[in-house]
Amino acid sequence: MNLFNYLKKIDWIIVFAILGLATFGIISIHSSSLISQNFTDFYKQIGFLGLSLIVMIFVSFIDYRKIRENTFLIVLLYLVSVFLLVGVLFVPAIRDTATWYKIGPFSFDPIEPMKIALILILAKFFSKRHREIYNLKNVIISLIYIVIPCVLVFLQPNFGPIVIFLCIWFGVLLVSGIRKKHLAILFMTFGILFAFSFAFIMEDYQKDRIINFISSENDELGDDWNKNQSQIAIGSGGFLGKGIGNGSQAQYGFLPEPKTDFIFAAIGEETGFVGLSIISLLYILFFYRVLKVSINSRSNFARLFLAGWSISIFAQMLINMSMNLGLLPVVGLPLPFVSYGGSNLLFNFICLGVMQNIKIVET
Repeated sequence: MNLFNYLKKIDWIIVFAILGLATFGIISIHSSSLISQNFTDFYKQIGFLGLSLIVMIFVSFIDYRKIRENTFLIVLLYLVSVFLLVGVLFVPAIRDTATWYKIGPFSFDPIEPMKIALILILAKFFSKRHREIYNLKNVIISLIYIVIPCVLVFLQPNFGPIVIFLCIWFGVLLVSGIRKKHLAILFMTFGILFAFSFAFIMEDYQKDRIINFISSENDELGDDWNKNQSQIAIGSGGFLGKGIGNGSQAQYGFLPEPKTDFIFAAIGEETGFVGLSIISLLYILFFYRVLKVSINSRSNFARLFLAGWSISIFAQMLINMSMNLGLLPVVGLPLPFVSYGGSNLLFNFICLGVMQNIKIVET
């Protein structure tokens, strides 16, 4: 197949959908930088996006079947990702959390390669055992792959990625065809573990966030500040928004982390209901294209890989939007393809490259 025909088979619709999401993010990052006149993050994000596109095209040329059949490579990626999560516990904390590696002016988040490693190793594990999924032993063995990174992330401490790891695992289990009885057992087990963690393991600030979220009382200057400012930003945006650069909540520092965790609220303030609706439609288009490739794939590994990746994006998107709307407690999860951050963008574009190769090879 020549280069022209190869590029022609790439799903450019999903690429344009993701570029649309990234464009919203870049515009919002630029807007949030107007008051300080520090556009470093804006230029970095443009550079991250350009690099991610190049990597996506490069990865799309790699036959995913070589990855599927290379168990050693998948296990090695998993072990390296675990090692990176261990190592980050010994680096200086950023904002009281040992989350990133600081490399000069850049930061590297080891959570992102761990997501890919989990998706790959779970897809490999269950694609080889799709006829044995009814055996609870295989479900328990797969749980080991999840428990290790969850424990390491909890020690940072960082609760958000744990939820994403578990969503990836549950999603791959559901697509694999787990028994309802086994699924009910897992839910009860995790309910007990959550109660135990809340009583004996969680930090006080983590407990406070959950309690304040459930409680009807409103702590205006405490844990409810972020949620309230986010709701004010979205509500004040109205139908068409205040206009780019005119969002007072983000511009004057009332809205926390307007470039990362609360970028959805920042965009809502400046572009209103219309802007947030376009973002939602772009996400719907993204999931539709991934689902279409997954359905047309003949390989169980491909279907499970795409299921794991799309579920990780969906869970992160849903939690971030719900957090911005005050429907869920505040956790440190960016909005995929939109929030500032090179690690999240780069590794999602790597998965996009794998998806493109699956489409070319399998359909």
